[in-house]
Amino acid sequence: MRGSILLVAALVVLAGCAAPVSPGTDATTATTATPAASPPTSEATTATATPTTSPPSTTATATATATTTPTASPTPEPTETFTPASGYGPWGSEPVVVAVEAPDDDRDYAAFVSEATAFWEANDARYLGYEVAYEVDADARDPDIVVRFVDAVPECGGQTDAVGCAPYLTDARQIDRPETVYIRTGFGDDSTVDIVEHELGHTLGLAHGDEPAELMNATGILYTLPRTNATDKAFPWDDPNFTVYVDDANASDPDAAREQIRHALDYFEAGAPGMPDNLTYTYVDDPADAEVRISFADTSPCAAGAASCAIGGGYDPDGDDALETYSDYRVVLVDLDTEAVGWHVGYWTAHYLGAEADEDKPEPFRNATYGERRSEWWT
Repeated sequence: MRGSILLVAALVVLAGCAAPVSPGTDATTATTATPAASPPTSEATTATATPTTSPPSTTATATATATTTPTASPTPEPTETFTPASGYGPWGSEPVVVAVEAPDDDRDYAAFVSEATAFWEANDARYLGYEVAYEVDADARDPDIVVRFVDAVPECGGQTDAVGCAPYLTDARQIDRPETVYIRTGFGDDSTVDIVEHELGHTLGLAHGDEPAELMNATGILYTLPRTNATDKAFPWDDPNFTVYVDDANASDPDAAREQIRHALDYFEAGAPGMPDNLTYTYVDDPADAEVRISFADTSPCAAGAASCAIGGGYDPDGDDALETYSDYRVVLVDLDTEAVGWHVGYWTAHYLGAEADEDKPEPFRNATYGERRSEWWT
């Protein structure tokens, strides 16, 4: 599974009360805190490949999987460039006619292209040093450029997972009408416009790193169309095979605590009622390798008085500040009786398997009494 982008903190507090949990008791009500406000710097990270062929060349914009390092740009080869004619760029003084080829769905792709061309018309003097005008006609019969929206962009500049591809043009002698600009579908409206603007920038003679740098940089952030949030999914993970790391440094009885944890996870692996029946849990020695991390503490890192809490990480590809897929979670057990360790681990395991509400969890985690939480509930 992948690394995390956003964090969601949750905790167990005293049922029906906001007071701290008293020593020797634990809790049953789960609350979820607002996701961290930090931006999703990887999911929607884009990486663009520097042109590597002589003009006319193509420029690709590639997406990196959430939280991975953006695809590295290859070392550029020497590229011959031409100085645009005074006052005009490679397209000359006539309006650039732009046609649009797009899927037959409910989205107005021509409007995205019009917004992108309007950006360059409004900022041509500032960023290009020459004038440019566009005429967007989705069905133009003899266009200068065709913007083609596709499910997958053809290999472009060595990139195989591109979100956009366009020719890099600096002189009229490079143009072979109609030039084609490829744009991958599936992104939100604003991100789609950003991709079109970026790719049109290459057809106007701008390379990566040119101003406006935020638009033309080789890295950036893109958001997809809205996706189902993790809390609305039956199974909010990429796969059912989990790695587990246990830090028993602060456990009062490490061996007994590990046995409790194993009972809890074995319960789910055996097919807990209402839970997925194909789960596996493999214990690892390095926390960096674990999707599930369990540790012990004297005080709660989440809220004062909490008997346990959990912090989950995951992915927010559509940028709505809610996780769409979980990637990992950490359970912190706070000064618990060893006999209650397994119940708390099981409670949070059910939570992150899609049963956020207590009534959706297996029976042992619904309104359990003090004694039930310390029983062999897994049998």
